[in-house]
Amino acid sequence: MGAPFDISFVLSFLPKLLSTLGITLLIVVCALVSGIIVGFFVALPRLYKVPVLKNLSEIYISFFRGTPVLIQLFLFYYGLPEILKLVHIDVTRAPVLFFVILTYGLHTGAFMSEMIRASVMAVDKGQVEAAYATGMTGYQAFTRIILPQALAIAVPVFSNLVLALLKDTSLAFTLGVMEMTGKAQTLGALTQHFIEAYLALALIYLVISFTIEKLLLVAERRLMRHEVRDHPEKRTFGLQKNKSFRRIIAELESGKGGVGL
Repeated sequence: MGAPFDISFVLSFLPKLLSTLGITLLIVVCALVSGIIVGFFVALPRLYKVPVLKNLSEIYISFFRGTPVLIQLFLFYYGLPEILKLVHIDVTRAPVLFFVILTYGLHTGAFMSEMIRASVMAVDKGQVEAAYATGMTGYQAFTRIILPQALAIAVPVFSNLVLALLKDTSLAFTLGVMEMTGKAQTLGALTQHFIEAYLALALIYLVISFTIEKLLLVAERRLMRHEVRDHPEKRTFGLQKNKSFRRIIAELESGKGGVGL
């Protein structure tokens, strides 16, 4: 059992835990950047239905989404050096942080690829066909029509992924990385005030998560600012006068069946 609860230790632990906040944020930022890059290239074969690469992408996604990130950390930290030794590559002297960022980057990339794929396919197929009809190339249609809408759709999911990644970084201390959770465990062991250490840690995570959530909410509203929302009082059950019967039928036939890339 630890020492009796003392609220003063919570206040004294806060600055000590904040001193390791930089390591936690470094892991989050590096994992996000690498995850977005990996996720983009993993999503492409599934969007374009590229043979073989599509199957490899599905295997990659299934592995990283279907196994705990803690197991992935152990596999990459202990297993990857042994595998690379077979091709005469020695990474045993690489810093632990390298393996941590690599693992979280690949783990995040699996979820990012699904987010990218789902966001792109959620864009109305009729808009892409209209872009092609006006003479746009595939690249122009993607950057001007698909991408802006896909970004707005992806922001809520991206927010959840960022918050989940932030909390998952607490497992990095199992490999000896002195981030906030590792620091909290050390402070608790030295003072025997474990409750106070983890309470201070929880407060820091809560504030950071709340800040990230609000910033991404602002970004979502900004991306959605061009969306036209009908006012309830303007909605009617009749057909609009400026919409022809042929146009209505064309819209019904186009539907939302995914983007034809």
